[in-house]
Amino acid sequence: MRTLAFQMPDRGGGPTGPRIRGGRPSRRIRTLLMTLGVLAVLCMAFTMFAGFWTNWLWYRSVDYSSVFTTTLWTKIGLFCVFGLLMAASVGLNIWLAHRLRPPLSAMSMEQQNLDRYRMGIAPYKKWLLLGITALVGLIAGASASSQWRTWLMWVNGVSFHQKDPQFHLDVSFYAFDLPWYRFLLGFGFATVILSVIAAAVTHYLYGGLRVTSPGARTTAAATGHLSVLIGIFVALKAVAYWLDRYGLAVKSSDFKATGNWTGLRYVDANAYLPAKTILFCIAVICALLFFATLWRRTWQLPVIGLGLMVLSAILIGGLYPAIVQKFQVQPNEQAKEAPYVQRNIKATREAYGIDDAKVSEYAGTSDTKDKTKLRKDVDSTASVRILDPNVVSPTFQQLQQMRNYYAFPTNLDVDRYEVDGQEQDTVIGLRELNLNGIPKNNWINDHFRYTHGYGVVAAKGTTADSEGRPVFTESDLPSTGSLGTYQQRIYYGEKTTQYSIVGGPQKEVDYSDDDGEKNTSYTGNSGVNLDNTLNRAAYAVTLGEPQILYSGAIGKGSRILYNRTPKERVEAVAPWLTIDGDAYPAVVDGSIQWVVDAYTTTNGYPYASRTTLGDTTADSLTATNNQRAVVAQQNQVNYIRNSVKATVDAYTGKVKLYQWDTEDPVLKTWMKAFPGTVQPKSAIPSALLDHLRYPQDLFKVQRELLTRYHVTNPQTFLSGSEVWQVPDDPTNDSGSAVPPYYLSMKMPDQTARTFSLTTTFTPNGRDNLSAFMSVDAQAGSKDYGKIRILKLPTNTTVNGPKQVQSQFNSEQDIAETISLLNRGHSNVEYGNLLAVPLDGGLLYVEPVYVRGGGLKYPLLRKVLVTYGGNTAFEDTLDEALDKVFSGDGSSTTKPPDESTSPPTTSTDPTVQQALNDAQKAFDAGQTALKKGDWQAYGEAQKDLQDALSRAEEAQSKADKADKAGGSGGKNGDGKASSTSSPSPSAGTGASAAASPSSSPSG
Repeated sequence: MRTLAFQMPDRGGGPTGPRIRGGRPSRRIRTLLMTLGVLAVLCMAFTMFAGFWTNWLWYRSVDYSSVFTTTLWTKIGLFCVFGLLMAASVGLNIWLAHRLRPPLSAMSMEQQNLDRYRMGIAPYKKWLLLGITALVGLIAGASASSQWRTWLMWVNGVSFHQKDPQFHLDVSFYAFDLPWYRFLLGFGFATVILSVIAAAVTHYLYGGLRVTSPGARTTAAATGHLSVLIGIFVALKAVAYWLDRYGLAVKSSDFKATGNWTGLRYVDANAYLPAKTILFCIAVICALLFFATLWRRTWQLPVIGLGLMVLSAILIGGLYPAIVQKFQVQPNEQAKEAPYVQRNIKATREAYGIDDAKVSEYAGTSDTKDKTKLRKDVDSTASVRILDPNVVSPTFQQLQQMRNYYAFPTNLDVDRYEVDGQEQDTVIGLRELNLNGIPKNNWINDHFRYTHGYGVVAAKGTTADSEGRPVFTESDLPSTGSLGTYQQRIYYGEKTTQYSIVGGPQKEVDYSDDDGEKNTSYTGNSGVNLDNTLNRAAYAVTLGEPQILYSGAIGKGSRILYNRTPKERVEAVAPWLTIDGDAYPAVVDGSIQWVVDAYTTTNGYPYASRTTLGDTTADSLTATNNQRAVVAQQNQVNYIRNSVKATVDAYTGKVKLYQWDTEDPVLKTWMKAFPGTVQPKSAIPSALLDHLRYPQDLFKVQRELLTRYHVTNPQTFLSGSEVWQVPDDPTNDSGSAVPPYYLSMKMPDQTARTFSLTTTFTPNGRDNLSAFMSVDAQAGSKDYGKIRILKLPTNTTVNGPKQVQSQFNSEQDIAETISLLNRGHSNVEYGNLLAVPLDGGLLYVEPVYVRGGGLKYPLLRKVLVTYGGNTAFEDTLDEALDKVFSGDGSSTTKPPDESTSPPTTSTDPTVQQALNDAQKAFDAGQTALKKGDWQAYGEAQKDLQDALSRAEEAQSKADKADKAGGSGGKNGDGKASSTSSPSPSAGTGASAAASPSSSPSG
């Protein structure tokens, strides 16, 4: 039969191509096909090589080749070890099953059907075995290589020197060891399952297992072989039960009292933990019963043991904990859960660095009657920033873009610089390359000529000029100002997302001025050299741009720059770090440095509640603006540290990593794995230290946790009565959380102002203020990172941000002026609503911007201020503060009325003429305001200021003349003279015409 089977005729289709001499292809066709096949293989091989080679070249160019080699060799090692283990295990069991096949016997119908398959694969058994083992080995190796982080953390793990309260094991066991053990366990399960399947199929194919044949269904050899494999599987299940005991300390679950919960609760410690121990013992016994089949050759006892294990898992592992929860925990939940809640509170506060947060009681209202003192205290308490970096980018763009091929980021940054001998909160942005604005897009322009941005633009954060524009401290092109001399070319930036080829025969556009274009050629040592053909070919393939291979624009000295955003570069050289969503620039020692905050994280801190970084770091800026990214969108963590401060040079692209948290065991672990990549904290230059700050994303994670974990009493925590929430941003319609704000201020327990990051809290489901939070964000400060929380009393109501904004909008005079500003083609934009603690109360300040007339950028036109129920809406911050603390600032001044016009009788002619000029300027300003003509409005403001100054001077002279003449400034009946003075409705200075106190009354 077997001979006949091999002599069966070929019943395939007819010829499928040109054939000669017996149907074989001609030699030319065969040669052509072989050549094409070889070329296809070579192309695929070179494509794979090009990706590898360009990666190696890039890492070498940034001096982090050790990161590339360590990662590569770790992946290769894991791939080979676990791939070979899987292949050897599956291959060995296939070979063993084939070796244990029974001798030929009477052929049943089932065996006759299988015989055809046995004969079919007989000539290819070795190749089939190699193919199967190679396939499973490749899959297993690829899966194992993705665990390179887990392996490096396990092999380099550093002790936390903290133990969990249940098992008294070091936290490093859960953070570094347990993940690796779980991977090994999962790999073991996969290996055994595939081995069982492969062995069972082989036994069935060769008669060791029978489904329909009469007599015994399995041979003794097959029974022993499969029993051992199943016994190994059950033994691994026993190990899983044992590890599950420790896994309870990092297990996430829903807890109605707190929401997301991590760690053991009462039912875990008193039901699940004993159950896992019992199931471990049962699984060990069951595994031994399976191994015993090597001698007993029967399935009876192992099957009974397996059934017992399954039944125990249902009863002990499922039903018993449910009974404990129902009848022991629920009737007295707070008492039962309190010890475990206390563990969770302690661990969570430690894991997120909020355990030292200082909570102080704060009245929320001021008892001070001396308004003059309060007004003076404002200046010493806070340097209130009225230039909102998230609003004024279009203003920077219009006033300082200079050329269309430059652009500023949508969100500018806040930093500190010394201006006129004093430290000043500064809004800063870089004039980066904008390829959408170049005169003509083509390959040469996009990648060779327009390659970089130019210069820093900075403005005072606490003031604006008379036109509402920023007061620039660094401006123009090239940039000049208070920052001194520095390398202004920006080859690496947040908006620089595509490659450039520089330094070769093709000159680059440096910048343009009145004398025309200025050209330059890159002289830095960044990027990869394109001098040789291999590199050019590799990049031509990798980037899909064949012109790189043959373009004449590339020659000696040409270098290719890519991975050019600060975030990309830091992520590449430190793939084990989580990168903050916002890099910010700083001028340091003659260069522009991008500062990037980086975090070490783990989700294996026992008892600490988990949070999703993408959700926690989202706010109104990330919701409405693609420029401000969230950090690590889906990463779930329960431990985070700002352990590394990184810098990226905007000209050279040089990346430096500095150790910031010297106690972080996760960072120490990675520093062992990648020695030499992170420099010590002592290496941070002092000039750079002045610009380092507390990162926003870490602050947002911490504030979200503090909405619940500011409570340290487990009973109060369980009741949920003290839960806070981060309020929605009231200045826009995004419906997302208000972002934290940087400003220089001092908290009640501080003696001097310090650069801080602040936010507010409201009670859960309500809009009144419940707390104010700040962190010392100035890196050089001795209290850097100290969190202070001012907790307001629950029995009084203090307005929160939403209520303050509503109060602003409901004031009749403010509403009229806002409506007036919104007319025509003008639009009102609200800036950041800042809150500042002041003498027991809260001072709120909000700048108001207007995009008016033909202007496409916002100008600061008004400042809203409220304190203690008094509200002011004036042209400048000082005027608004003066108004609020003047004693009669319960609301804005009323619109002018004709009955309040300046009296004209008995008036000095010079004074009268000045007042008439002031009235004309006032009317002109109002007319310009209605039309949205800001140029005419500004001129009217200047005329008004001049007229009021003349009136004041003339009145002073008249008063002196009266006094010299013996009148004493009184008329004949002894009453004060009715000589006119500047009208209160006109205000003072250049601000009066647009203030709500001078808006039309209908």
